[in-house]
Amino acid sequence: MGGPLRVDVVTVFPGMLRGFLEESMLKRAVRMGAVVFRTVDLRDFAQDARRTVDDRPYGGGPGMIMKPEPWFEAIETLRTPDARVILMTPSGKTFRQAEARRLAGMKHLIFVCGHYEGVDERVREALVTDELSIGDYVLTNGVLPAAVVVDAVVRLLPGVLGGGAAATQDESFTKPLLEYPQYTRPAVFRGMAVPALLQNGNHAEVDAWHMQQSIDRTARRRPDLLGKEEKESGNDCESD
Repeated sequence: MGGPLRVDVVTVFPGMLRGFLEESMLKRAVRMGAVVFRTVDLRDFAQDARRTVDDRPYGGGPGMIMKPEPWFEAIETLRTPDARVILMTPSGKTFRQAEARRLAGMKHLIFVCGHYEGVDERVREALVTDELSIGDYVLTNGVLPAAVVVDAVVRLLPGVLGGGAAATQDESFTKPLLEYPQYTRPAVFRGMAVPALLQNGNHAEVDAWHMQQSIDRTARRRPDLLGKEEKESGNDCESD
């Protein structure tokens, strides 16, 4: 990759990310040099003493709109030639595993985390390269959605999870199917037994069972995923 992935998250609430980025797999990724995180307070780029980042919308309406000036200052300061500027918005493209794989191959990600009623449209038009949504619902601001995307992307960087490429090969959405059921010791717990086939040591039978369980679970829970392997694979190369 030619160096660590650089991730900048621009928000008016940088404190929301501090604990998240300093724990578990993300902490390990930083320690091993796979990623460099920076949380950026948008108010540092405000142009008045009160550090104002919002104003009333033209045309009327409820709430406040985030002003363009601080966003332009922040992103133009942070942006590198390889940067993808990602706006987290309910109107964006639905974030999926294929998109996580694509972003994991980038060199620099800048997350635009809006608040209030949204971000001035000129920010979207002039600066944003990708618009992503994590689902059909609305949150208070873009920090939590950005955290979800960061987690999904960073865990795909080489070596972060350990175990080589196999660590992410049999997960949900990689085929694309939901992951099969998993068990560990004890073999029987409160009368519930691990399937005998998983204990017999026949790897071919176990692999076949895993595949069938994935297909059955996907058919029950996410039938929309079945038959989409070719389409999802094509998404790996999408660019906006």
